Amino acid sequence: MKKAIRILGMLVLVFFAVTTITSCSDDDDPANNDFFAGTYKGSVGYADGDTNINSDDGSVFVTKIASGTKYNFAFSNGIPDLNGIEFNQQGDNTLVMVGSTATSYIRIDNNELKILYIKDGKTWTANCTR
Repeated sequence: MKKAIRILGMLVLVFFAVTTITSCSDDDDPANNDFFAGTYKGSVGYADGDTNINSDDGSVFVTKIASGTKYNFAFSNGIPDLNGIEFNQQGDNTLVMVGSTATSYIRIDNNELKILYIKDGKTWTANCTR
């Protein structure tokens, strides 16, 4: 009887091991998940006319919104948020803002967030890491 229980236990263990291994996806790209969401810390800045905010000890909280291709950026230090910025995947694990130019871009990878975003005379900057 003990031998039958031991064999049954081993079969259950093998079943769970096989199920766990086969349920993982090898082609799961972090850019398709909330991999880039989270807090990035470093230097942040904002300029709008007479308003000028700069901090070397700031942060940006990144969240992916329901559309799946748009992100929100919540800045520290009283800097206004950037919301609904659309991204394309570039390479394996990098997102780059749609419409990026040499003077306006947002780039996210698993360790870095770089922002130079200019809109309506307002400028947001960030050079942050996780």
